[in-house]
Amino acid sequence: MKPNLVKKTPAARHLSRREMLRLTGATVATVLVGSSPRQSGSGAPTSGSTQRPTGTAATPSCVVKPQQTEGPYFVDEQLNRSDIRSDPSDGSVKEGVPVRLVFHVSRIVGSACTPLSGAVVDVWQCDALGVYSDVQDINGLFDTRGKKFLRGYQMADVRGTAQFIVIYPGWYLGRTVHIHFKIRTDPPAQQSFEFASQLYFDDSITDQVHGQAPYATKGQRSVKNDRDYIFRAGGNQLMLLLTDDIQGYVGTFDIGLQIA
Repeated sequence: MKPNLVKKTPAARHLSRREMLRLTGATVATVLVGSSPRQSGSGAPTSGSTQRPTGTAATPSCVVKPQQTEGPYFVDEQLNRSDIRSDPSDGSVKEGVPVRLVFHVSRIVGSACTPLSGAVVDVWQCDALGVYSDVQDINGLFDTRGKKFLRGYQMADVRGTAQFIVIYPGWYLGRTVHIHFKIRTDPPAQQSFEFASQLYFDDSITDQVHGQAPYATKGQRSVKNDRDYIFRAGGNQLMLLLTDDIQGYVGTFDIGLQIA
């Protein structure tokens, strides 16, 4: 059973785990430009059971977010799919609380903000027990080479929207709970733009989710947001806005990119 949502408090390459923890990533100052919050019908998910928590303001779509380290576990699988829970190698599906992850990607030019249609959004994350697919853990904790669960990409539509079905992530040693993402424009081109960062979750919600199966079998996590070195580099600007959905959550993330 999914825990009830509580009110949120607003807020490359192949590095070792130790290096990744030290790396704070390049941060970018938050910039707000003339843009109004998205309304229903502009690409934001809507349903009878999905509403913003009372008292939580809508996030403007044109916001520059901090860039953070890509981390050691990115693999360019080129899996064009929205539901990334399954493993194409054997058809198995990762268990966990479902999250419908919705990106609204915009391009900022001067004071103008327009949807970035055609942008490629990659998402990758660990499963409920803290394991990534298609990598050999640098500490020897797992070897999942050949597996491709919880990885995939989508192209932003004409409204700049890209959606995924993921699970609420588990945890692993040294990190707070997070999801990795990367946004690229025309990846085959030599002059393509690339932005990599991470999404974070409210600690109180994570504690509730991780108290149930299958998360609980791993035990209590060792690091929360305020103890994570990477989170400290602007993570409060990368919090995922969660709202209740029928089976789990909807997580919405708006981002504006300044592309030369």
